[in-house]
Order: sequence, then structure tokens, then C-alpha cells
Amino acid sequence: MKVKRETLLLLACLVWSAAGVNILRIGLQSYKGYATGLNLLLSAAVFAVFQVFVFGRLVGKHTRRIQGYGEERQFFLKFFDAKAFAMMAVMMGGGIGIRVSGLAPERFIAVFYSGLGASLLLAGLLFGRNYGRAILDRAAVQNRSATTKGE
Repeated sequence: MKVKRETLLLLACLVWSAAGVNILRIGLQSYKGYATGLNLLLSAAVFAVFQVFVFGRLVGKHTRRIQGYGEERQFFLKFFDAKAFAMMAVMMGGGIGIRVSGLAPERFIAVFYSGLGASLLLAGLLFGRNYGRAILDRAAVQNRSATTKGE
């Protein structure tokens, strides 16, 4: 159940993108009747706050951690550390709890989930970009190595 380091970035891409698409879908479906300029601005603000202070940092931190692994192959769940998995569980549990309990009005779900979902999706896409870069870097190193051996 071990995969290459780069594959951990791909797994993070897939997990965060799937979560982002799902949360964004819930938010956009809730927007019916609430699509005003103010609400769209508030969703953009939620997106910006989560991207700058949470998910943008998370992508950088976990990409550096994964690339710093000494061994080439790692257990497939090591795309995140325990803290990140706990954060994901708390966010999922809290989100489900808020929706099921009816504590949050539909307008809040529309505004908050749209911004949060878009930020999650972007985090997933950034992991995908980092995966692509890691693959290209590996290919460049292999090409340099092959060129050096051929001289």
C-alpha cells in the first residue's frame, strides 16, 4: 500500500477537489433566491479568507512535507498528517451537523458553502499543480542523469 511521493500529491488533489466540488455544489444549490451582489461579495470574502489563511498555507505545508520524505515510497494515507485528517473530520462533522440541525439559515449555507467549497476546490487544484511540477522535475532529473551518463 505504498506509493511514490508524487502520488501523495495526486491523492491530496483528488481528495480536496472532491470535497470542494461537493461543498460548492451544496452552496450553489442553496443560492436560489439569494443571489444578490452582497451575498456574492460575502462568498468571495469567505473564499479569500479560507484561501489565504487556511488552505493556501495547508497546500504549501503538506507539499513541502511530502517532498521532504527521505524514502521514495510512502504509505498512501501520508498525503496528510494526523492534524490535517482531524481538521477534515471536524469540518465534515460540523458542516453535516449545521445542515441537519437546521441551525443555519439557507442564506448562510449558500454564502458560506459557496466560498468554502471554491476555496477547497482551488486547494485541490493547487495540489494537482504541485503533482504536475513534481512529475516534470523528476523527468528533468532523469534526463540530466541520462545525458550525463551518455557523455
